[in-house]
Amino acid sequence: MSELIIDYVEHIEVERGRSAKTAENYRRYLERFIEFAGLITVDKITSELIRKYRLWLNRYTSEYGDELALITQNYHLIAMRGFLGYLSKRDIPSLSPDKIDLPKTHRKQVTFLHFDEVEQMLDAVPADDTPQHLRDRAILELLFSSGLRVSELVNLDRGHINTKRREFMVRGKGQKDRPIFISESAADHVEAYLAARSDSLAPLFLNYSRNNIADSSGDYRRLTPRSIQRLISKYAKLAGITKHVSPHTMRHSFATDLLMNGADIRSVQSMLGHSNISTTQVYTHVTDAHLREVYEKFHS
Repeated sequence: MSELIIDYVEHIEVERGRSAKTAENYRRYLERFIEFAGLITVDKITSELIRKYRLWLNRYTSEYGDELALITQNYHLIAMRGFLGYLSKRDIPSLSPDKIDLPKTHRKQVTFLHFDEVEQMLDAVPADDTPQHLRDRAILELLFSSGLRVSELVNLDRGHINTKRREFMVRGKGQKDRPIFISESAADHVEAYLAARSDSLAPLFLNYSRNNIADSSGDYRRLTPRSIQRLISKYAKLAGITKHVSPHTMRHSFATDLLMNGADIRSVQSMLGHSNISTTQVYTHVTDAHLREVYEKFHS
């Protein structure tokens, strides 16, 4: 089974075009099945074995005492179902993938910032001309105006973003390209930050605590997702915002702001890069409170 897992992981990365990170996650999930079942052959996988595996996942505790969230348990079963489908296409006898049903999961409540809270965060950035503060303001402006994922933000190079047209392309999850639009304010602050830089390094956003390491590519200076997380948390606290604020909160805020201002959900889906409309529909619950305002305006 171990060799077939390796074949499958290579298949989804090379032939299915999944990212190396996704392939690595699938490998890890499938190896956890081996941890449960031992080195069995794939023809020994049965519905009863999968039932016991689901129970084992539900009771699983790591060496640090952490349990698996229901959505993480689902990922393990999705990986197993994909693996069984791969075996079926290769005519390798095993359990049919349709024998695995996924339990329903309840999405966490979406946390977002109202526009005035975003403004408070922007105002919390010191209004000076230091590259670090110009960078921080540009990051906050860009996240809120674009809906970029933090992974997409940190991978941006100077040459990727067009501040004149205020439109550029990014490659998101599943290696899918989508257009990104940014506000005039975000474009102005990105330009101000770049104008204050004296280097010619490629990354759009630099880490200023690593400026003594030599590397012509500049990747050693590229900000990490964790650095962005700390930056967002810092300015949220300075702004007096008590709720947990992450880079993804800014993405939620972008989507919510669009819907509250009349954007249709299909357009928001495209701008967020969601492959499934059900992922975007989580925001309709967030904007339900806005419905009363609509009612009062048009049917009072």
